[in-house]
Amino acid sequence: MKPSVFRLMTLVILPLLITLTACHTDEPLPGDTLDHRLDWKLEKALGENAKGTLLLPNSTDLSLIPQDPKNPLTKEKVYLGQYLFHETGLAANPTKPEGVYTYSCASCHHAAAGFQAGRSQGIAEGGNGFGIRGERRHKKATYAASEIDAQPIRTPSAMNAAFQQVMLWNGQFGATGMNAGTEAMWTAQTPKETNFMGYEGVETQAIAGLKVHRMVVDTQFVFGQGYKELFDAAFPDLPVADRYTREQAGKAIAAYERTLLANEAPFQRWLRGELDAMAPAEKRGAALFFGKAECYSCHNGPALNDMAFHALGMEDLDGIGIYGTSSSDVERLGRGGFTGVAADNYKFKVPQLYNLKDSPFYGHGATFKSLRAVVEYKNQAIPSNPSVPESQLADGFHPLQLMPSEVKDLVAFLENALYDPSLDRYLPDHLYSGFCFPNNDTQSRKDLGCQ
Repeated sequence: MKPSVFRLMTLVILPLLITLTACHTDEPLPGDTLDHRLDWKLEKALGENAKGTLLLPNSTDLSLIPQDPKNPLTKEKVYLGQYLFHETGLAANPTKPEGVYTYSCASCHHAAAGFQAGRSQGIAEGGNGFGIRGERRHKKATYAASEIDAQPIRTPSAMNAAFQQVMLWNGQFGATGMNAGTEAMWTAQTPKETNFMGYEGVETQAIAGLKVHRMVVDTQFVFGQGYKELFDAAFPDLPVADRYTREQAGKAIAAYERTLLANEAPFQRWLRGELDAMAPAEKRGAALFFGKAECYSCHNGPALNDMAFHALGMEDLDGIGIYGTSSSDVERLGRGGFTGVAADNYKFKVPQLYNLKDSPFYGHGATFKSLRAVVEYKNQAIPSNPSVPESQLADGFHPLQLMPSEVKDLVAFLENALYDPSLDRYLPDHLYSGFCFPNNDTQSRKDLGCQ
């Protein structure tokens, strides 16, 4: 073949081969839009129906929301639960008289903080004040530190709870799924005993929580505070003798919690086809989340969470303004503190990721004060808790080699694209008791403007 003919064939055939090869490559072509590239990242990470697996249902589409077969969702049950969740009138049996009617479930899980506490440690009874997002809730002067009702670990979010089969950082609440076979750990005379009622985690935690925090549900409360008709509508098939109880109140609260879905966040809107819902930096961050940063390997599904437990070597809850904790707390062992299995030690449940910037405390110990700090910690993968053996650290905890610009984009996705701006839609417009919520102590009433 003459050289001139060979050169001609090269000029004609080589571009054609490149074009054909490009049609079959996995990587998007240069010039593709950010949306196209993100589509490709999602499909590569999660499969052909990636968008469908990440979509949160509408809060009123009850049939699409995961639910406990023993507690089917109804709009009447959700409506009752919305009020009971915020009802400070339930706090009728506090440890000190001045605590009566001052706190609610929402004291530690309120909308202003993305259904977290707004501070590193939620305070129910013994707390005073609220601020704007719960950040100014402190110990009431008349309470000793040992009398404060607070958890020895950062308060987890109630947001997107429908996608959690077991609850709390150690997963101790819930009788089904991964907790099947852990019956020996459902210790009598402790909140874990509630698992024997056979409910999933959301219901179990709600029922147990009412007792733990000394909230009273009986006929005196139901009739006296005007809730009889709501209980009757929510549980019409139950005998009256079984209707006005802590168990039914917990089921209603759990039903409400299952509807707390961040389905108006920009990322959710983008998944539904609103391509301008996310800014370019957020789209680049999403592509990193589902690609190079490997976040999706643990954070996936509609809530971007998981029912797995991992050790990332983070520090425990401690410091000034923290009550009721010590180095011997079994909660510091994570899943192992519940199961008693050494291999589970220091492993904590993968949390959901929506509306995190409403309550800027991260990790089970609330030791990170910004999402950037969390991303940089995972990017460097250097454990900060010397108590955690290297052998327990998750395989996925390794340096990610993210560039500063990539860290910035990933944080933009986490802070903004996963932020639902209108959680107030989940609030009641009043309480049947007439009390203030989420707290009803004197300072909180001033802060909240509901004296």
